[in-house]
Amino acid sequence: MATEARSVLYLRLRRRIGIKPGGIVTLGMAARLFAADPELEQRLQALELHRHREKDGNRVVIDLLQTVKTIQETYPQIEIETFGDPQVLVIVREKEPKPRMFMLVIAWLLLFFGSGLAIMNFHTDVSMKEVHQRITELVTGTKSEHPLWLQIPYSLGIGIGMVLFFNHLFRKRFNEEPNPLEVELYLYEENVNNYVIADEMRRKNKSRQALEAEGDTSLNRGGEDDG
Repeated sequence: MATEARSVLYLRLRRRIGIKPGGIVTLGMAARLFAADPELEQRLQALELHRHREKDGNRVVIDLLQTVKTIQETYPQIEIETFGDPQVLVIVREKEPKPRMFMLVIAWLLLFFGSGLAIMNFHTDVSMKEVHQRITELVTGTKSEHPLWLQIPYSLGIGIGMVLFFNHLFRKRFNEEPNPLEVELYLYEENVNNYVIADEMRRKNKSRQALEAEGDTSLNRGGEDDG
């Protein structure tokens, strides 16, 4: 106990974790921990924070205050230093969804032909063919219906530019910087997580307020009966 009295626990909640239905969320799953005493840290890793029940649904939010309260109830002498997010989102599902190759192929074909048509429609709208013919006439002094010496490098440049922009050629990356698509996917996932956490916290607060209101009503009725 003397060691625990001097122990400081550094705790940082994870952003999102997954469990199976009926599973248990331990402190080690929900947060990253560091304590000077390795034995104490190992015991804290196995500390149970939440046991999933059917009524919880497939999303559970564990609050930082709830986590600190559980730790203090078990180890009241530990000083806790917290960092990072105030909640951890728990996704409950039986197993990880497998990628569906059929849907992947359909999406790839739609994106391929859709983007191709979009590029062609853009070039038609801005009269790119006439622009190339005019540039050829200005440079060479002769008019050409099919200035391939300009059109072929231009077409290759569009493809190379897209590859460099997205920083990917199949599985090959040209550098470690995230491409715009990865940034957008990250922002989308962050926004979804924030919304889900806010929605779950709103439901929890609404349920708590309903229980408190029900308790106040019961007390008022009891007082009236005594009167």
